[in-house]
Amino acid sequence: MTMSSAKPGAMSSEINVTPMIDVLLVLLIIFMVIVPAVPKGESAQLPRPARGNTGEEDAVVLEVLKANGGDVGFRVNQHDVARQDLPARLAEIYADRAERVLFVRGDDELSFTQVAEAIDIGHAAGVDRVGLITPRVQSGR
Repeated sequence: MTMSSAKPGAMSSEINVTPMIDVLLVLLIIFMVIVPAVPKGESAQLPRPARGNTGEEDAVVLEVLKANGGDVGFRVNQHDVARQDLPARLAEIYADRAERVLFVRGDDELSFTQVAEAIDIGHAAGVDRVGLITPRVQSGR
């Protein structure tokens, strides 16, 4: 309680901060609710397990493998492809496809930058979406 030197019944010029604190708390709660709703990271599409004969032959799987001497080898649908032939081969595969999805399986011994280069080659060849095949996805869990 503060002492005022003004006459009783006179107008007080003190600021009432209670409404400002209420507004501040409401804004704080709103921002605390909104922040966790913002998605983070890069979205990825995982391959779905095949049920019957639902187009498993249409899936394009690019394997990035560790070759002899620390080089990187590529395999598209179980066929070996040289690094210089990879963009042309992927462009040929996706030339007449409506759904342009590429699944990438990387070797555990490679760095992600080497796998990311293969993904960039796929995007340059016309791939719209890329799915990463992990050991967990491959085992069906």
